[in-house]
Parts: sequence; structure tokens; C-alpha cells
Amino acid sequence: MAEEKKKSRVDDINRSVYDIKDKVEFSYKADRGLTEDIIRKISAEKEEPAWMLEKRLQALRIYESLDVPPWAPDISELDMDHIDTYIRPKTDMKARWEDLPQNIRDTFDRLGIPEAEKKSLAGVGAQYDSEVVYHNVQKELKEQGVIYVDFETAVKEYEDLIKPYFGQLITPNYHKFAALHYAVWSGGSFVYVPKGVHVRMPLQSYFRLNAPGAGQFEHTLIIVEEGADCHFIEGCSAPRYNVANLHAGAVEIFVKKGASLRYSTIENWSKNMYNLNTKKAVVEEDGSMVWVSGSFGSHTSCLYPDTILRGNHSTCEFTGITFAGKGQFLDTGSKVEALGKNTHVTINSKSISKAGGTALYRGAVFIGPEASGMKGAISCESLMLDNESRSDTIPAIIIENSDIDLGHEAKIGRISEEDIYYLMSRGMSEEDARAMLVRGFAEPISKALPLEYAVEMNRLIDLEFEGAIG
Repeated sequence: MAEEKKKSRVDDINRSVYDIKDKVEFSYKADRGLTEDIIRKISAEKEEPAWMLEKRLQALRIYESLDVPPWAPDISELDMDHIDTYIRPKTDMKARWEDLPQNIRDTFDRLGIPEAEKKSLAGVGAQYDSEVVYHNVQKELKEQGVIYVDFETAVKEYEDLIKPYFGQLITPNYHKFAALHYAVWSGGSFVYVPKGVHVRMPLQSYFRLNAPGAGQFEHTLIIVEEGADCHFIEGCSAPRYNVANLHAGAVEIFVKKGASLRYSTIENWSKNMYNLNTKKAVVEEDGSMVWVSGSFGSHTSCLYPDTILRGNHSTCEFTGITFAGKGQFLDTGSKVEALGKNTHVTINSKSISKAGGTALYRGAVFIGPEASGMKGAISCESLMLDNESRSDTIPAIIIENSDIDLGHEAKIGRISEEDIYYLMSRGMSEEDARAMLVRGFAEPISKALPLEYAVEMNRLIDLEFEGAIG
């Protein structure tokens, strides 16, 4: 019997470990929808201080007053009345992997989280649905004064650190999705790196949304004090369901004088996910912020990390790749606000679209009137793999002084048929030839990722191409 032909549609491709569905078990689940009563119940379940409940209720009022932003893609199929905003897993948080329930342990084992921790991570947090279920940090970091805890713990145990920063960069008024986040946030991470401390191995948080028709709204707050540095890795995944899921997390980052932070993300959501995430950083004098972002999966994405270069000689680097397949609308990009003198900005964004998918780059650079001596380079490259797909770049550059040096380049194109023919003449199949050329296109991004995530990205590219020809 001839070998069974591989599946030819992207939406039929087996996403391997990511699409394995676990039985949905929980100790508490809020009613579906978004009401004041639901929010009060969530806050009570968490035993939060009164000031946090007030922030939630204020955010709800703002959410109800705001329209969907005009720049947002079509999210008309997303109905908050059918979203579970809070699902607490059937376990409390553990510091030892072996103490987790077997089903949750199996999920993260398949994703390689324990193995990565052993090999190359200084601390790990793992969130399952609405709550962090596992958290561990090396003793050496604790002795240096590094704080790395889940955000619920941070609100209760480090209140004096949290209150001055929480909701200051990303306010509920930022846009409707931000207001939604602050109304129902749950889970996430708090990282505090004291002055002069160098975190030599990465910290990682992994977010797994297991339940169908659910939302995940984790809040991450990172403070890197003067002269310190840190690398934070974020991984995300979910199995595929036939109902809409929602991710609307928020990340607030404060990089102080002479400090640096590297923030790496691979978002591998399932293709029923609406990913409406918000990320923002502020960088002081001589500070450095580096974003490395890979966006795969999700039905619809809106993601534009925003960096404020407030200090003189501060720098920002954004390196990102987006892969949009059939039925996907991935609206991604970056935003930089250069306010200090002699700042430096580098943006390198790549997008790939196939099988009718849409990849849109939306970028904005604002150079303020006091930002003299600013230097920057912006590059946006898009690769369309067929005649059905679409790719757009929408750059916006606003300049309010003349003492700058800024270059911008944008390219949209297709894979050369000559290159495909050459590789096929050397014995490769058309499928393998196309995948190799795409990996070459993505190589600058892959090189910027931690090794394990670079391997994962290349595997995801191969997965998208498996059986895609014929």
C-alpha cells in the first residue's frame, strides 16, 4: 500500500504536543462574561487588598466606556459573554515539580519546561489557565536580592514595590483591551533585579491556556535597577478548540540608569485564539531594552511592544518575526518614543504569509523635540509564499527635531522560483526547498532567540510546510 498522503491544509496539520488536550479540571471558575459581580468574586477568591479591587472596578468602568480601537482588526466573533475570565486549576502553587498533579506535570513535561530549567534557566514560572502552578528560583539569585515570584504573591508580599509601578506604564485608558486586562487580570510574574546585580542565566515564564472558551490575562511587571541586567523568556501555547479563546495579558518594564533587559517571546497560540496582548517599557539614561519576538499561531493578533527612551543615551532594539497561515490575521509590530538625547533605535521585523494568511506590520517611531542626536535604522521585510496571501507594512515616523540620523527600508516579495529549482536540482523536494528558503529568511531572528526557542521556531516552520505542496 502506498504511503498515506500527508495532510495538505495548514489548519489540518498536527501541531504535535501543543494540541494535546488535557481534561479540564478546576477548583473554582467564575461565571462567563464581564460584570461587577464577577470581578468582586474574583477579587474575593484571591483575597486581594482593597486597593486592587478598586483598580479592577475602575478598569471595568473604563472598558465599558471605550470603543474597540479603530486600528484593531476584525474581532466581531469575540463575545466576552462567552468567555470564562477566571479558572483556577485544581492545585495550589508548588515549588517542587513532583508535587504538581500528574496531568499538569505531563503537559509541561511535553513542552520541555522541566528539562529547560535543568539545563539553562535560573528561575521558572509555569501558569496553567488563570494561575501560576509552579515557581522556582535558584538560591544564588535569592541571596543576591533578586525577586522572582508570581504576581499574586507579589501583590501581597511586596506591596510597597508593586503599588508605585502597577498600571503606570500601561494604564486602563491605553485602549479597550488594556482596560479589560486590568479588570480581570490573573497570574503572571514579578521580577525585581537590585542595583548592580547581573542575572547570568535567563528567567522564564510559560503560559498554557488549556480550557476551551477561556481567557488568560496574566500581568508581568519587571523592574531592573541601576546597572543591573537580566534576560527574561516568555513562552505561550494552547490546544486548538472550535470556540474562541482570548489572551489579553500585559507587560510593564522599567529599565533604570545603565541597566539592560532582554525580553524574548515565542507565542505559539492555537488558531482559535484572539491574542490582544500589550507590552510597554521605559528606559532611563544609558539603559538598554531588547525585544525578541516570534508570533506563530492565533486566529487574530494585535501586538506592538512600546518602548519609551526617556533617558539620554538610552537604546532600544526590536527583532521580530510573524508567520501567518490559513485563516490567520496577525497584526504585529513595534513602537518607540525617543525622548532623550543621543538615543539609538534598531528595528528589524520580518513577516511570512501563506495559504491566504495576512501578516501586517504596524510600526511607529516618534522622535521628540528634545531628542537631538538620535540615530536609528528600521527594516521591514515581508515574504508571501503564494498568490492567496497578503502582507502589508504600515510604518509611521514622526520627527520633531532636525538633528537626527534615521534610515527606513521596507521590502515585500516572494520566494524566487529559480532558487526553488536550484535546490530541487540538488535532490530536495519542493516542500523541503521552500522550507529551507523560509528558514534562511528567518535566520536573523532565529539567531537572536535562545537556542531552545530557535529550534522550536524552525520546527514550527517545518510543521507549517509539511504536506503543504500538492
